[in-house]
Amino acid sequence: MKKRLHVFYSGRVHGVGFRMTAEEVARELGIVGWVKNLRDGRVEVVAEAEEEVLERFLNAIRTGPMKPFIQREEVSWDHASDSFDEFEIRY
Repeated sequence: MKKRLHVFYSGRVHGVGFRMTAEEVARELGIVGWVKNLRDGRVEVVAEAEEEVLERFLNAIRTGPMKPFIQREEVSWDHASDSFDEFEIRY
């Protein structure tokens, strides 16, 4: 069943590297949605795919090269909206 993952990352995550990494992982896994920097220093991710694929996404971000920069991760789940065609970086 498709789900929607909504995540806020806090820490030293405001940079092109974090967003590019999230985009790369999402595209590799076939996830659709977006990632963007927020004015308060956090990064927001909205992603849709099968739940197990989204769990793999979370694990890849948690354990990958961005791990040292993440201080906090706020995760929520919802039903997929099926309103995305690809995964993109938003500005």
